[in-house]
Amino acid sequence: MGFHSGRHFLQIPGPTNVPDRVLRAINSPTIDHRGPEFVELGLDILAGIKTIFKTSNPVIIFPASGTGAWESALVNVLQAGDKVLMCETGHFSTLWTRLAERLGIDVEVIAGDWRRGADPDKIQERLMADAGGAIKAVCVVHNETSTGSLSRIKDIRGAIDRSDHPALYMVDTISSLASVDYRHDEWGVDITVSGSQKGLMLPPGLSFVAVSDRAIQVSETGGMPRSYWRWDEMIEQNAKGVFPYTPATNLLYGLKESIAMLHEEGLDNVFARHARHGEATRRAVTAWGLDNLCVSPDEFSPVLTTVMVPDGSDADALRKLILDKFDMSLGTGLGKVAGKVFRIGHLGHFNDLMLAGTLSGVEMGLRLFGMDNAKGGVDVALEYLAGQAAA
Repeated sequence: MGFHSGRHFLQIPGPTNVPDRVLRAINSPTIDHRGPEFVELGLDILAGIKTIFKTSNPVIIFPASGTGAWESALVNVLQAGDKVLMCETGHFSTLWTRLAERLGIDVEVIAGDWRRGADPDKIQERLMADAGGAIKAVCVVHNETSTGSLSRIKDIRGAIDRSDHPALYMVDTISSLASVDYRHDEWGVDITVSGSQKGLMLPPGLSFVAVSDRAIQVSETGGMPRSYWRWDEMIEQNAKGVFPYTPATNLLYGLKESIAMLHEEGLDNVFARHARHGEATRRAVTAWGLDNLCVSPDEFSPVLTTVMVPDGSDADALRKLILDKFDMSLGTGLGKVAGKVFRIGHLGHFNDLMLAGTLSGVEMGLRLFGMDNAKGGVDVALEYLAGQAAA
């Protein structure tokens, strides 16, 4: 790459752009994590993060990536040999499956084509066939970051209830939390996992596990041998505003600021903004003559759009051209869709003009790549955004 003036466009679906306010907060002097000043910070962020998950129950914060939250969710309530039901919706559901298998968990997968979210009817059908209650948990990725498909978490809760099955309900919100409406308590989720580097607008490094009363009860008598990932000591110490070991103090400063920013905008407004940007992007993709990988309109992700390139084209070569020419990073295809798609992230600290710049870079890149008919997408998106702004 040659020299580029201006700011790099980071349009991958996470890690996302970190707001200057959050960066300044992280840049605060490190304090004593056993002192009274930290207790104030700890109580503040532990209460604040509950409002983002929409729960009155504990949200446990680990210094880790979302993968750590995956593991914590599993080892606290399951034992080796237990059966869980996973739904194949894309690359990240596959990674969660692999992690569970490495822990000795017996994973049954409801196969998918990577173009849709998890199917509530198939989950209900499988649970109703499990008369003996062998399945201990149902695990679903809310927003599949590799495909741009959104699973209907409330509907899946309904499917579990209709089957009258006792399985725990676990949901990955790593790329949806603080970008898409999510209700841990209201939707009857037992364990929700997430990470800091997407809708929460922080660098990577914090993982979150929201737990129901039932999940806590199961963890007290069950689970696997664990130390770092165990919940009980964390919950006990968090009630006092502290942690049982050294926390990521400066990232917690940033978390306090990001929670404040989300509430200043209003969570409903945050969700509406993401929905608007998702719709504008999909309209541009259609105008370019390309296809969205997700095929179900009620499962289109407001967080990212995964775009299929024509057969015979190399999506990674297109991404490289756009990076070289316009200093913009787009998400790569993962797993089964590697080289076949590119991903446009439109989440986190993001506005209409940033989206306009992003779509302009994609459209110019498509034209330079030889897709001469890829025109008019930016115009269509701008017309939609202008109409929404005037409404």
